[in-house]
Amino acid sequence: MLKWIGATMILAAGTAYGFAQASRYARRPKELRSLAAALGTLESEVVYGLSPLPAAMARVSTATQRPIAFLFEEASSRLRDSRSEKTAGECWAEAIEAVWPRTALGAPEKATLLALSATLGATDRNDQAKHLRLAVAQLAAEEETAREEQARYGKMWRSLGALTAALIVILMY
Repeated sequence: MLKWIGATMILAAGTAYGFAQASRYARRPKELRSLAAALGTLESEVVYGLSPLPAAMARVSTATQRPIAFLFEEASSRLRDSRSEKTAGECWAEAIEAVWPRTALGAPEKATLLALSATLGATDRNDQAKHLRLAVAQLAAEEETAREEQARYGKMWRSLGALTAALIVILMY
């Protein structure tokens, strides 16, 4: 009886692990879409709303889905910290590092956002808008890649988790 319970637990754990990995692949395109929309909203706030960067990021965070909203919340709070002598780009980079583990995003997206930190708050509105549009375009290209990976690797992880667990059970008995 204990063998059957152990086998069932191994099968359940392996299957759950496979589904968790597949879910990460499924979340990535959604988060990329949300991030691109948030950057577009930030562009509108900075260029057309003439909002200061901390206020613009705070507004974007309220209009964006989690976990992307955390990025803008963190950047806004770091910018508003009056004791901070950091630039907007440094605050943005620190917010990226702090929030990144909560997301399903990959290294290419992180590189795009870190490249944006060099110009964020350091140039005029038109130049910032140009760099924000460039980041949105790069994220759109990554979204297409993420969809392809989701289709390819999502199914693989779901199957691999269950099959690996089944193999372990078979080898144990």
